[in-house]
Amino acid sequence: MAELHSLLDYEPKIIIAWGESLKGKRKFTDFLMTNGFPELAALSNAINSDLEALKWLMVNGYPEFAILSDAIDDEDPAIEWLKRYHCDFLSTFAAACRKDDAAIKWFVDNKLDVFILIIKTIHDILLQQSYDSSNVHKRRQ
Repeated sequence: MAELHSLLDYEPKIIIAWGESLKGKRKFTDFLMTNGFPELAALSNAINSDLEALKWLMVNGYPEFAILSDAIDDEDPAIEWLKRYHCDFLSTFAAACRKDDAAIKWFVDNKLDVFILIIKTIHDILLQQSYDSSNVHKRRQ
């Protein structure tokens, strides 16, 4: 298996741009795409329920980011995959995004403020997705 990537591989300014991309700010997604970080743009889109972005991550050498997206969505096989392949940071990040108190505390204790902001953004995305899925006017037919 190829070397696995981690969100810790990126400079804080790139993580901040990724956070803005998660919020749907297209200029940050474009920045990631044109500055050598298409995997973060794809991860942003995958977390926002874009199946094509999820597939792109799988076939372009970033399966751990596709699996991270699924682990954030509380899919047991993805959570187990991250643990099995010792993706400890990604596993803890996914748990924090699922509002696991111990995982959130780990980020706070380690003063990983930039990731705490991203976790908050993902909480908001998941809340909106939950609302949209229960809103009869927003459901796809």
